[in-house]
Amino acid sequence: MGDEINMAKKLKLDKSMAMYEEALKSVPGAVAGIRRPYNFVQGEYPIYFEHGKGGRITDVDGNEYIDYLCAYGPIIIGYREEEIDKAVQKQVNEKGFCFSLTQPIQNDLVLKLKEIIPSCEMVSLVKTGSDATTIAIRVARAYTGKTKIARCGYHGWHDWCVEVKGGIPEKLYEDVLEFPYNDLQKLEDLLKANKGDMAAIIITPIGHPLGSAVEMPKPGYLEGVRKLADKYECVLIFDEIRTGFRVALGGAQEYLGVTPDLTTVGKAMANGYAVAALVGKEEYMKVLATDVFLSSTFFPNSDSIVAALKTIEILQRDKVLDVVAAKGEKFAADVNKVIADSGMPVEFSGAPWMPFITFFRDDEGLYKKLRVKFYTELIRRKVFLQPYHHGYICYRHTDEDLAYTVNAIKESLDELKSMV
Repeated sequence: MGDEINMAKKLKLDKSMAMYEEALKSVPGAVAGIRRPYNFVQGEYPIYFEHGKGGRITDVDGNEYIDYLCAYGPIIIGYREEEIDKAVQKQVNEKGFCFSLTQPIQNDLVLKLKEIIPSCEMVSLVKTGSDATTIAIRVARAYTGKTKIARCGYHGWHDWCVEVKGGIPEKLYEDVLEFPYNDLQKLEDLLKANKGDMAAIIITPIGHPLGSAVEMPKPGYLEGVRKLADKYECVLIFDEIRTGFRVALGGAQEYLGVTPDLTTVGKAMANGYAVAALVGKEEYMKVLATDVFLSSTFFPNSDSIVAALKTIEILQRDKVLDVVAAKGEKFAADVNKVIADSGMPVEFSGAPWMPFITFFRDDEGLYKKLRVKFYTELIRRKVFLQPYHHGYICYRHTDEDLAYTVNAIKESLDELKSMV
């Protein structure tokens, strides 16, 4: 790949495009949701991947990329991690993984989560982030007897929180009220206006708004959110689907020192296997035993539980998150220097865990053209980042991968100078 960095030719994507056209005949949109071509640069990005290993993926046309999207977050170590896959294969081959009753290994994962997540006294295992955030809201409403929810961040695709409202009656989300990140006054105004009927505050502890720069909390912000939740007697939920098992083993709450009442985790917990969880203080979680219904055929499946246990074992044993943070800090410093030297209207955010390159918005809309051109140049240099969604650093990204990427970013920015 090093010999190709000066080549910015359009990639050969014939197989991807043919498969896409064929899929359109049978699958609405051909591929699901955020993976559709309009979320990238249409005609420049692949649509189908063939395989991945470590920090790289290869598309169906044979193009290999350094992948910083990491399957939208689950890949914390790397693709096709043999130690994890072998543990899962052993479970499937020797014991099976889908039964009418629960296998005892569930208890092992629950105890591990209680050990490492500050807010965790009890655990409910589910499959997806949307499962976890939705059951968190149900628990909060059942516990408090209240209805309204204050939300900040992306919390999944279910009726109460999805941004695209097609097919959803307004009555299913009219009691979910949004507030901006890093603004305590706006949150208190919202809580005060709905005093007596606010069941919960759900927030991503690190801000990652759609299509915009990643935000760290201002000094005292999360502490202030915690105090407001107590003041207005509502449940505080941290949505740590992205930050859990990445910012720290115990999530952003461990790193930032603020403990919520309930927490959702998933994504990096099992390095790509489908598992998520709602964890929290016993006082709130125990409503799931009697007052709140939660069930699924596949929630207890042990293949993903084994994967989660093995992933956490590796994260702890090899100090993976320290390595990821160190890689991410150096990458951020190098990219910020490139950006400063370029003089372009662009910023880098999300260091060290969730790198994102965004362009400053202007009234004329130049930022949109710059964004398309930049990400076109980047993908042609075989660096896979998403124009509208932050990326991730994983353990298997090598120093050489990161250095190559910094240079690719520099060259891509250089290609924009004639546009400004």
